[in-house]
Amino acid sequence: MLDIVLWFVVMGLFVLSFAGLIFPIIPSVLVIWGGFLVYYFGMNNETLSIYFWIPMIFLTIVLLVADIIVNSHYVKKYGGSKWGERSAAIAVIVGSFIIPPFGIMILPFITVFLVEMIQEKSMEKSFKAAFGSLLGFFGSTFAKIIVQFVMIIWFFLDIFINIS
Repeated sequence: MLDIVLWFVVMGLFVLSFAGLIFPIIPSVLVIWGGFLVYYFGMNNETLSIYFWIPMIFLTIVLLVADIIVNSHYVKKYGGSKWGERSAAIAVIVGSFIIPPFGIMILPFITVFLVEMIQEKSMEKSFKAAFGSLLGFFGSTFAKIIVQFVMIIWFFLDIFINIS
């Protein structure tokens, strides 16, 4: 009976991790790890192998830095300055706490636009760099969806392989 309850908790945490893509206040990767740890400590601490844990640490790092790196990359790719890149990175972090889930899209866009305008760029160039921040958000969100699915599928495969 307890195993059934714990499986519901694990599955609930995995589903909640995807809600973190819409509501960035929810730390998606930590919620996924919550599911891993509930399974490991609550149900079976022998099935998850080292071939599971090491890649999960790597993928966790990828997820944690995805927003900042991808957003800055797209700002640069669309003509933004170093200050535009830096402001985009800061705005992603601050935006996740302001008007979730829209703050993570709106604040970097506005911030990059204003920073580029202050640097005396044309409205068109400033808008293009700001648009890059939006593309960065969508790109990093897509990447996080893929990585989270990989982590969860890997979890089940590792359990299945080691139980068999």
